[in-house]
Formats: sequence, C-alpha cells, structure tokens
Amino acid sequence: MTHDTRSAAAHPRSKTDLFFAFTWLALQGFGGVLAVVQRELVEKKRWLTREQFVEDWAVAQILPGPNVVNLSLMIGGRHFGLPGALAALAGMLLAPLAVVLLLAIAFASVASTPAALGALRGMGAVAAGLITAAGLKLVGALQHHVIGRAACWGLAGATFVAIAWLRVPLAWVLLGLGSVACVWTWHCLGRTAAGASR
Repeated sequence: MTHDTRSAAAHPRSKTDLFFAFTWLALQGFGGVLAVVQRELVEKKRWLTREQFVEDWAVAQILPGPNVVNLSLMIGGRHFGLPGALAALAGMLLAPLAVVLLLAIAFASVASTPAALGALRGMGAVAAGLITAAGLKLVGALQHHVIGRAACWGLAGATFVAIAWLRVPLAWVLLGLGSVACVWTWHCLGRTAAGASR
C-alpha cells in the first residue's frame, strides 16, 4: 500500500472510549462527515496516521453501507473484536438517531417554507466545502505511495472527470478505475519487493 509511519497512531483505551468518541464524531457530522472524521481520528485522537486513514477510508468506501459506519466497525473490530465493533457502531447510530427524529418532528411544520429551503441549500454548499478541504489535507498522505505521485494524481483526475463530468455511476468507476489502481499498485509492490531482494 504505502510507506507510512504507522507507529505514530495511538489506540482507544476501552470500548466505552470507542462508544463516546464515535458518538461525539457522529454528532458533529452534519453533511461534511469526511472532514470531521479525519480531524477527530487522525489529528485529535491519533488512532490512525494519515496514511492509515486514507487506506481505511478507501476500504470503507467500496464496502456497502455508509462510509463512516464501515470505518467505525473496522476500527472497533481492530482493537476489541466484535464487541468493539458493536460499541463503535452504537456510538455512531444511537445519539444521531435521536437527534434526527427530534429534528424531523420539528422540521415537518416548516419544511416547505422558503427560509427552510434556503437554509438547506446553504448547508449543502458548506458540506461541499468541508469535503473538499478534507480531501486536500489528505493529499500529502499519497506522496509516498508506491505507485508514485503522478499516478495518484492521474487516477484522482480520471475519477473526478468520470463522476463529475461524464456522470458515470459510482459502481462502474470503482470497478474500472479501482481495478486499474489495485492492479498497478500490486505490480509496483512486486517490483519494489523484487528490487529489495537483490
């Protein structure tokens, strides 16, 4: 995958720590959840290095279901097995479920007003900005990737063009460009291993 500094990552102290950490993360994740997840898990908690986060987030994206839920299951399971995965999942879902139900009840009476519709459009723009900012912060994690910076940028550009301009369905982009990236990474890892054994 990447040449990284994995020893820099800390770890959750307990399943309770996992539960409350993911509860706090979930309550902050309005729209731009990627930015919040990266800040909390990499910069504050230091449970993951930037390189680990990029790799785990990539896996979480190609699995069925919400990315951040998949990531919480992966982190919980990695540290405490199935009970840890369930604790992280409960943290991700319980408090946000209660908040969403309360908001849905409160919002139902004003949902069709111009002010409410305008507020939702404004929040969409902020969420897009948060996701873009988080993506730019994670670019540095790819500079030591085994396939090289140019290939990383090329794949990222091709993905952007396929989804944003050509409107190719995400599943086809993952199958096509994702397969190319996996095969090329596997080839480069093999070449690097062969060079190191000489």
